[in-house]
Amino acid sequence: MSTVKKIPMRKCVGCNEKKEKRELVRVLRTPEGEIILDTTGRANGRGAYICRNAECLKKAKKNRGLDRSFGEKISEEMFEKLSKEMSETEY
Repeated sequence: MSTVKKIPMRKCVGCNEKKEKRELVRVLRTPEGEIILDTTGRANGRGAYICRNAECLKKAKKNRGLDRSFGEKISEEMFEKLSKEMSETEY
């Protein structure tokens, strides 16, 4: 008797599409308040998921998806930092 393994689904805060968890990257607010990309997907803190392209990051900035997820205003510098990290990280 074979069992079907459940695939975890997450919603992108940029384009609002549901995708498999492994197709998305996790943006994390650490307990210290720093916002970083969590490449492992297991770090402690509040997380939000976003597609692995710059367009969805721009959409998340425009529709304030990350602001809503973290309950605080994300600065312009933080978006630039996330964009730089995303472009440096090869997927």
